[in-house]
Amino acid sequence: MSTSGQGRKQYPDGTVAVDGLGLDVPDAKTMILAGPSGCGKTTTLRMINRLVEPAKGRTILNGRDVQQQHPGPAAPGHRLRDPGDRVVPAPHGRGQHRDGPASAQAQEENPMSSMPATGGIRPFRAEIPEGAIADLRRRLAATRWPDKETVADQSQGAQLDKLQALVRYWGTGYDWRKAEARLNALPQFITQIDGLDIHFIHVRSRHEDALPLIVTHGWPGSVLELLKVIEPLTDPAAHGGTAQDAFHLVIPSLPGYGFSARPQVPGWGPDRIARPWDTLMKRLGYTRYVAQGGDWGAVVTVAMGRQAPAGLLGIHVNLPAAPPPDVEAALAGAGPVPEMTEQERAAFDALGAYRKSGYPGYFVALTARPQAVGYGLTDSPAGLAAFFLWHPGFAQWTYGEDPDEPKTKDEVLDDITLYWLTNTAASSGRLYWESARSTAAAAGHPPPEVSLPVAFTVFPDDVYRAPETWTRRAYPNLIYFHQAAKGGHFAAWEQPELFSAEMRAAFKSLR
Repeated sequence: MSTSGQGRKQYPDGTVAVDGLGLDVPDAKTMILAGPSGCGKTTTLRMINRLVEPAKGRTILNGRDVQQQHPGPAAPGHRLRDPGDRVVPAPHGRGQHRDGPASAQAQEENPMSSMPATGGIRPFRAEIPEGAIADLRRRLAATRWPDKETVADQSQGAQLDKLQALVRYWGTGYDWRKAEARLNALPQFITQIDGLDIHFIHVRSRHEDALPLIVTHGWPGSVLELLKVIEPLTDPAAHGGTAQDAFHLVIPSLPGYGFSARPQVPGWGPDRIARPWDTLMKRLGYTRYVAQGGDWGAVVTVAMGRQAPAGLLGIHVNLPAAPPPDVEAALAGAGPVPEMTEQERAAFDALGAYRKSGYPGYFVALTARPQAVGYGLTDSPAGLAAFFLWHPGFAQWTYGEDPDEPKTKDEVLDDITLYWLTNTAASSGRLYWESARSTAAAAGHPPPEVSLPVAFTVFPDDVYRAPETWTRRAYPNLIYFHQAAKGGHFAAWEQPELFSAEMRAAFKSLR
């Protein structure tokens, strides 16, 4: 068949890439042409021409089958097996939106909305019912507030005046549909692995020889925190790099997070998640790839490095491993303070101060009783926001008052709202519990070393800034170590250009 001169390549999973963007199609005869818009720095999808399938006489134009004699099946939405305790999108074309024309226009602009499911990989579109958003606003307006904190700082938690102002804006001025539109402008999919539906974004670079990269978020983050690095990583020439630096990008939602399904049985710790991540990459046709993660994403990525599946070339993390055993013992008061360099002592003192600061309390709570914490977070959006802001990654956040703050008020609310609308406050928190149980079960049996190449970047505003000496003790095959000039715990969110430059440098030797 003709593709009007556009570059075309078919992958083992049935994905057909045209203009460098991978789209999941049922066979080699029916496809939708789409590619990067190339307009400024905004990644969108656009329709290119039309394609006729000779065997059935079907024409797919602007994302829709315009021939009625052979109508295709309605593309499936994301439905869960458990009854309505979670807001989920309806099948494509039937989701509730603010108005009919807006929904129809979104479907027309995004070809994912009308593509049939195939090969175990199903197109996905976020379509939160309007009633769920109205319910959120009602709950925000009805928040029952505690009395004001008795101190002038955040040592007791989110300050009342600041949180009240944020919640007022959340309920009256914030628009979730903007975040939803950003997600729906990207190729999103659902695939079942190990009995669980996994949501992921898959953006192929227009450079065919780009290196496949799977990037994993953490808590209280989501795929939203990684959207700003898609353009720099897939189109590096427009962002200070070269075509040889390009990546094909896969960004999955962790199990129990966002639009991925929630595990219904225990056992979904980092080691188990790592295996489906390799399955996902192989299912997409990637036989050689690299992996990156921060926060829980780093733990999952390190687990992948230990498992060393065929095809995984190396990993990059921006959350360091635990301090060396002798340093950890000294921090816990169970051993003498070892001799240290000046840099090591600075890291030691910073870790000690952090552990006494009260910020690790969220970690303790989720590790001990995520279900108990989850009841309140699931019932009160204001409580959910306050709990998220306990995380040290938000310690210096100004609630949107600083115009130079890289995490804007709307972006932070996008992330919190995603957790609320998908009802994943409790399920996401269980990852802490799962990890603690697997660690306890392995007590006395240290995990195997990561034999694969490891790259590491230290961001100066993060809590734990591991020295190179400690990092090399954790990862003997360290091929790259760099201290970035700026950035914190949510590095990809806060400094996307710098983060992307780190990925190019870190994986350069593995291409």
